[in-house]
Amino acid sequence: MTGYLLEIGQALLALLLAPGLTGLIRWFKARLQGRRGAPPWQPYRDLRKLFGKEVIVSKNASWLFRFAPYVIFSTTVAVTMLVPMIAAPLPFDAIGDLLAVVYLLLLGTFFLALAGLDPGTAFGGMGASREMTVAAIAEPTIALAIFGLAVGAGSTNLGRIVEQTLAHPGAVINPGHLLGFAALFIVMIAETGRMPVDNPSTHLELTMIHEAMILEYSGRYLALIEWAASLKLLIFFALLSNLFLPWGVATTLSPGALGVALIALTAKLAALAITVAVLETRIAKLRLFRVPELLGVSFVLALLSVTSSFLLK
Repeated sequence: MTGYLLEIGQALLALLLAPGLTGLIRWFKARLQGRRGAPPWQPYRDLRKLFGKEVIVSKNASWLFRFAPYVIFSTTVAVTMLVPMIAAPLPFDAIGDLLAVVYLLLLGTFFLALAGLDPGTAFGGMGASREMTVAAIAEPTIALAIFGLAVGAGSTNLGRIVEQTLAHPGAVINPGHLLGFAALFIVMIAETGRMPVDNPSTHLELTMIHEAMILEYSGRYLALIEWAASLKLLIFFALLSNLFLPWGVATTLSPGALGVALIALTAKLAALAITVAVLETRIAKLRLFRVPELLGVSFVLALLSVTSSFLLK
């Protein structure tokens, strides 16, 4: 029962931290650019405001347009219960592994693209087309990058991968591990709509991907989608930090171990947030036709990670 309560607590913690993580990146980017910027807690204010606003729906939109935000949000929350953030292993590890995480994320992406197409607007269709182009390369790369770790652990169970890495810390510096980290980091940038693949702070039609699909949303629907986007960013940060650098993850459910795990998770998330903020202020956005080339590089890195894991096993 303690394990199940911890799973629920982990999901609630992710829901609480996700908007702040997005706010931290925005605030740090503003500081690097010489601007004051909004405080890190601004996304919480935005969500509260959106939940209180009226929902306006296009006359051309069907039931799918209204249904999609709930699917996107619920699938993202479900993933937070399968990713080892604080402790490993946990009870839900038995029913969800690498493939479940990948397909739940893909399900959310699929419904987001459908919602972008449903009202029949030019921007929505354009964004959905671009999103599917990115997802076609990014989703297999996620599976391959983590599968390179699964080869060494002998299991696609994420909790088992964390345990195996903690038991053999030298595996962190092997080529397969490093290549997998690089591949997943590139995919994280694409899947979460960060620079240089997408620009989350613009509404220019030549650069929009994620923003183009949600232009027709308002009120609580928009709040759910924005919250899910922040959650997705936190999930990828948790995968990068706890699968490849799992130090601090609790292997027992004692209060002391869980407290250390919470501090370690917060520090890792903050470090990755600062890294992303620095990266986004140092590089320019890629042209759209160059994005598949970048994702192709990540796929090759993931493939090399799996190959080296088999050879060095």
